[in-house]
Amino acid sequence: MKFIELIQQRQSVRKYLDKPVEKEKLIRCLEAARLAPSASNSQPWKFIVIDESELKNKIAAETYSQLVNFNKFVQVAPVIIAITLEKTPIINRIGGRIKKKEWKLIDIGIAAEHFCLQATEEGLGTCMLGWYNEEKVKSLLGIPNKKPLALMISLGYFDENYKLRKKIRKSIDEITSFNKY
Repeated sequence: MKFIELIQQRQSVRKYLDKPVEKEKLIRCLEAARLAPSASNSQPWKFIVIDESELKNKIAAETYSQLVNFNKFVQVAPVIIAITLEKTPIINRIGGRIKKKEWKLIDIGIAAEHFCLQATEEGLGTCMLGWYNEEKVKSLLGIPNKKPLALMISLGYFDENYKLRKKIRKSIDEITSFNKY
């Protein structure tokens, strides 16, 4: 498949089948994320795979509440990936402060998208999750207090009838200029 076709197929999936994800496919997704570029090759991430059913359900329950219930679909996903933000080399941290850039967050985003694009190629669906009870999830996973939980990703198969939504994006002209703002 051409890269642009892969990008067009990748979407946030919010309806999963009760079907396990093969370890080989999961490893290929992790390998794609591992190979992502990062500032100063710092690789500021650790991926925690949550595929044990009881633990996965406890983690999924921490992605919604009575007030915020839009993540209930995570309960059905067979796998959740938690990504922690790891310490970067001192030169990277100093440079980030001087330039007022959060390179490590950019790096996490690139790695997460590599993961999601590989999952799409594998016939799997993903949804990046930014809403969760970080303290509770960290406790359940044994993540040290000083390590931030940057992002979680739901992963699994989805029904073939799940509609590929038309991507609504701004036009090229709205987001692009040449040689000046």
